[in-house]
Amino acid sequence: MSKAFYTHLENTLKQLKEAGTYKQLQYLTGPISGKAAIEGKSNSVLLCSNNYLGLANKPELVEAGIAALKKYGAGAASVRFICGTYDIHRDLEQKIASVMKTEAALTYTSAWNANTAVIPALMGPGDAVISDELNHASIIDGCRATGKDVKKLVYKHSDMASLREKLQEAGNGNKLVITDGVFSMEGDIAPLPEILKLAKEFDALVMVDDSHATGAIGKTGKGTAEYYGLEGQVDIITGTLGKALGGAGGGFVAGRKSVTDICVQRSRPHLFSNSLPPVLAAIGLAALNYLESHPEMVASLHKKVAYLRSKLNAAGIKPLEGDSAIVPVIVGDTATSIKIAADMLNRGVYAIGFGFPVVPEGTARIRIQVSDALTYEDIDYAAKVMTEVFAAHGFAQK
Repeated sequence: MSKAFYTHLENTLKQLKEAGTYKQLQYLTGPISGKAAIEGKSNSVLLCSNNYLGLANKPELVEAGIAALKKYGAGAASVRFICGTYDIHRDLEQKIASVMKTEAALTYTSAWNANTAVIPALMGPGDAVISDELNHASIIDGCRATGKDVKKLVYKHSDMASLREKLQEAGNGNKLVITDGVFSMEGDIAPLPEILKLAKEFDALVMVDDSHATGAIGKTGKGTAEYYGLEGQVDIITGTLGKALGGAGGGFVAGRKSVTDICVQRSRPHLFSNSLPPVLAAIGLAALNYLESHPEMVASLHKKVAYLRSKLNAAGIKPLEGDSAIVPVIVGDTATSIKIAADMLNRGVYAIGFGFPVVPEGTARIRIQVSDALTYEDIDYAAKVMTEVFAAHGFAQK
């Protein structure tokens, strides 16, 4: 036991607390919907959940999970290629492929695992991965995992001139352009038509992480490709069952059968990590079926996003522009963003202040996430609290 090591840790944590950047966990005591029961707090309007469609506590999903738990038990306690593959995995993967308009799909325990699985499984010596600078951390880690013999190039956020430069720099090997569909901290949507056009010119593959897009954008919630009318034209789509699709957990890779097959053969999270628990597979399948049967949820979500944006703009709180359900308000200073979020929570509105290193230094923000589970009364109250709290901190001005 190293006394010096633990002293260093304690001093680091103390410095975070003194700077006002220490992250304090909140404990929920019940299911999430438009509101959440938080230990030691009032029942609060929930503006920080990825539960975009309000499915997390939908009875149909809960019952599907209970039935699967009774049928399959808690899990396989095994990886897929040993005894961890169930028929419910095949059913879910076929459904994902159908929804994503791809030949095949493969599930993982999370979208993080999916991203860190597929990129190194596909790329080899002499190849190049070309990533948007604001891509999710799991994509960054997936690119790093390709090893030293794969070029790792980063283009400026949604900047097609920069992407062209990186494609020219990539060389003659296989090229994989990777972008988030919806960027989680900005709320903007990748310029997919232009990316696909450049990829075709340079004979490159395109991979889109649709974790914040599936269920939340596109006319029927099919994600970024549907949003642009480009279904079936993206080589690889990764995503999650843990956000708009009920939030229980699980991720996927969707693409050609050869892509998912090589992931089965090579990807480390598939070979060395337990399979997605059957109960989560059943919940994910129920969520996709429910979404297809109730596309009106997506339109309802979009209306509520527009309504909240109009309330904030009218109050002088200017969120970043975008069509997604993510509505970020730039504050600048990390400690200030955390203090604003704390003041909001004390008044029954739960949002999160994000700062460095999650976002670049000086761009700290309150990230608002809209759910269809919110009522218009919830939104009105949240907008009122935000207006008053932001004004108290000198931000909201008519």
